[in-house]
Amino acid sequence: MSIMVDTGAWYALADTSDANHHKAKEFYQKVAGEVPLLTTDAIFVEVWLLLRGRLGRPAALTFWQTLREANIEVICLTESDIEGAWQIMNTWADQDFSFTDCSTFVVMERLGITEIFTFDHHFLVYRYGPQRKKAFTCLP
Repeated sequence: MSIMVDTGAWYALADTSDANHHKAKEFYQKVAGEVPLLTTDAIFVEVWLLLRGRLGRPAALTFWQTLREANIEVICLTESDIEGAWQIMNTWADQDFSFTDCSTFVVMERLGITEIFTFDHHFLVYRYGPQRKKAFTCLP
């Protein structure tokens, strides 16, 4: 069992003033090294840009170093993942899903990952599987 780590979780870990910082830190310390943690290249870029813009280059570099030291697997999007994200974006047009959200949904489905470390409510809204009845488990 692996856990996908979303942008909001990475950001909350990095920003001590974030409302979710303590919750994120506690959860991360509990699972890091115990459960394989994954993220996508799209999440990586989104976090890098967010940290660099809000907290500066040193915070973005610390995030990158954390991924390297903790052996977090960064899953690269495939052409098929990008097409799948496009399909979700159009099928769920009434939702304000980002490209990163949609591509993460697709990667999680492709890899059979059902749990995500996130503070983003979109992962509670989206449904997958036969007849779109399954929901991802959002952690913490």
